[in-house]
Amino acid sequence: MCLCDCCGCAEIYREGGEEKQKQKHPFHICCCFVLCCRPPKLREISWLLFVFFSSDIEISRAQSPKAVDVLAKEIGLLTDEIEIYGQTKAKVRLSLLERLKDQPDGKYVLVAGITPTPLGEGKSTVTIGLVQALTAHLNINSFACLRQPSQGPTFGVKGGAAGGGYAQVIPMEEFNLHLTGDIHAITAANNLLAAAIDARILHENTQSDKALYNRLVPVVNGVRGFSAIQLARLRRLGINKTDPGTLTEEEVSKFSRLDIDPSTITWQRVVDTNDRFLRKITIGQANTEKEFVRQAQFDIAVASEIMAILALTTSLQDMKERLGKMVVANDKKGEPVTAEDLGVTGALAVLMKDAIKPTLMQTLEGTPVFVHAGPFANIAHGNSSVLADKIALKLVGEKGFVVTEGGFGADIGMEKFFNIKCRASGLVPSVVVLVATVRALKMHGGGPNVTAGAPLKKEYTEENLQLAADGCCNLQKQIQIAQLFGVPVVVALNVFKTDSAAEVDLVCKIAKQSGAFDAVPCNHWSAGGRGAVKLAQAVEKAARQKTSFKYLYSLQLPIVEKIRIIAQKVYGAQDIELSPAAQSQVDRYTRQGFGNLPICMAKTHLSLSHQPERKGVPTGFILPISDVRASIGAGFIYPLVGTMSTMPGLPTRPCFYDIDLDPITEQVKGLF
Repeated sequence: MCLCDCCGCAEIYREGGEEKQKQKHPFHICCCFVLCCRPPKLREISWLLFVFFSSDIEISRAQSPKAVDVLAKEIGLLTDEIEIYGQTKAKVRLSLLERLKDQPDGKYVLVAGITPTPLGEGKSTVTIGLVQALTAHLNINSFACLRQPSQGPTFGVKGGAAGGGYAQVIPMEEFNLHLTGDIHAITAANNLLAAAIDARILHENTQSDKALYNRLVPVVNGVRGFSAIQLARLRRLGINKTDPGTLTEEEVSKFSRLDIDPSTITWQRVVDTNDRFLRKITIGQANTEKEFVRQAQFDIAVASEIMAILALTTSLQDMKERLGKMVVANDKKGEPVTAEDLGVTGALAVLMKDAIKPTLMQTLEGTPVFVHAGPFANIAHGNSSVLADKIALKLVGEKGFVVTEGGFGADIGMEKFFNIKCRASGLVPSVVVLVATVRALKMHGGGPNVTAGAPLKKEYTEENLQLAADGCCNLQKQIQIAQLFGVPVVVALNVFKTDSAAEVDLVCKIAKQSGAFDAVPCNHWSAGGRGAVKLAQAVEKAARQKTSFKYLYSLQLPIVEKIRIIAQKVYGAQDIELSPAAQSQVDRYTRQGFGNLPICMAKTHLSLSHQPERKGVPTGFILPISDVRASIGAGFIYPLVGTMSTMPGLPTRPCFYDIDLDPITEQVKGLF
């Protein structure tokens, strides 16, 4: 007997005396790949040994993924709607949305989590396990929409982000390394804009109005003319002329000089590596830069506003407009300077023209996955793309499910999903799946520190009902946060082999008593979709409930009041306290007309408060706002809570110690 009957992915039948299999569902691939034709008991034992003694990458390689063009055809994509990258991944063209515009959307599910340990609690594995269960075991069309992993954690602390065990995206090394180059495109676009800012300041500082104008509008083949983006700038300045020779001296100066105030530059360079020594740098020290020296910094690439735009945009035209609106600094009169003013919008769009298309991959059991965008939720909005979700919702049909993931805890990723992403997309969620682990709950109950790379203390590997019960306060708080938005909550308890049955039962009982629609233990890591069937059934039932979805705040409220609402209602703060610099920025953005944007808080993910060491449910604290920035193209105001860093650092022993390449087979080793 083939293992297909265990995972439910195929029907077994006999023909000519031979066992054969027939695929049951177009959204699923057979996951038979390890143990066949063995007695049931031996097969079960062998399966468990393989699971617990194999790395994620070994499990990934034990399955041969279906060719991506075959997968695309099975889920309803036309040949001219995909651009194939190798055998296992493809970009999907946005024209699909026009073709399917009259198709009803499926159900929309968000996977969020409790406040995690530094190890993470398995939102990605739950997302993947859930869609595998829906499609392979319940015969319901489903799609997972995931964020692209950053190279920072891949080579830093956490390792890959493709899920794990028997609930992962394959091939996992392709998922975690480069993929289709979206993050590289964002890095290139971001740094082109940064270079344009400093170059413009240098040239304005060293040239007269006439010389500057002659270089900005040169004679080419005997003809002098404005480019399209320059004509747009003239119109914004109120200069209704198209002949470069007709501008007055005043108009020449007004057109040519942006007069950027270097002290107000907010646009930073980025790199997709955890490099703490780039948190503060000095640029312009070469003699050729004529003593134009200033302090600057690098952010990690996925914190770039361009990444946020990629995640929130709804079309190529919308992306171009958002890129042009990005505010990079103020001029010496206090007015905003944008990418459009610098004339770089078209070039940015060219660099991003392929990145805007979601990447199609598959889970270990063959359920389709869109991988698109990849911001961290603690320093950005932490969700995958609106476009991926919109396309997937059309493809699964009215009775199908699209499961997407918000970064970190519900206080961060989920709050931003509802208040920022849902506003941008117009999509209404059906269910929140809240991921918890006994390990994390014990930490919130007063257990010892959990440190990446260090062995877990005995409190986490031995039964301790009191510690687990005490820590459920964090779970209860996160359920309450979801209820603020009027969406039913299903708790997914990601079970580890060290969790006792009594601990699992206790947590599920408390979750249901605390207002969760249901609470279900999940074993998808070791059993794939089969281990998440009960979760899938609970989600399907919860999706039938009538929702009363609502945003947390009105956009018309003042910036400070919106920050206060998030701090008090979501984090549990007593109040907020803005630094003088933060208050000055709020006043400036309000004066510039940006006061009606949603809020994207930059806060630690390791606590509901701003202090990572405060576990459980902190109360009575004052939330400090050290700075406030504006991502105008993305469409949100970006307060920094406390000493939040936008560039992570490498630990003493990074993951790269274990990563290697076999020069003979060219296989990656030790990725996770």
